[in-house]
Amino acid sequence: MLRQIRYALIVAGVVLIAALIYVDLPYYSPAVSNFNADNPNVYASSTIQLKDTVVRVEIADTPEERAMGLSGREGLAPDEGLLFVFEEDGLHAFWMKDMRFAIDIVWVSSDGAIVHIEENVTPETYPAAFAPRREARYVVELSAGYVAEHEVRVGDIVRL
Repeated sequence: MLRQIRYALIVAGVVLIAALIYVDLPYYSPAVSNFNADNPNVYASSTIQLKDTVVRVEIADTPEERAMGLSGREGLAPDEGLLFVFEEDGLHAFWMKDMRFAIDIVWVSSDGAIVHIEENVTPETYPAAFAPRREARYVVELSAGYVAEHEVRVGDIVRL
């Protein structure tokens, strides 16, 4: 009898461990992260409103996605961007490592206000890093020229 109980507990433990491992894998649970096993450069997407324009954005909200950013891509459409989401406010710095095109970088506070802008940042600026003067929670990378064309300014509100 004792042997049967011990065997049943071992089997239950193995099943529980297997279930926990299965649930914890990001490619089995899209809610856990934006990870895509087939193409790690494909992020979840959404839209934001920047002044009176809607911008389609991919979302980089994990350390791996934020590290990758737009590196290696050929460009962005005029109405596209990449939204970086950080867990906490900070002076999040960006550089142009492995970038192939110029971008505008917009830092946004946790309440949606633009706190800093860098325009027309080119790949040739690497290894220089660009950071805001005030803490931000979000960063939006856009095609170079977007900020000037749409007259985006510090203090404008971004609706996420």
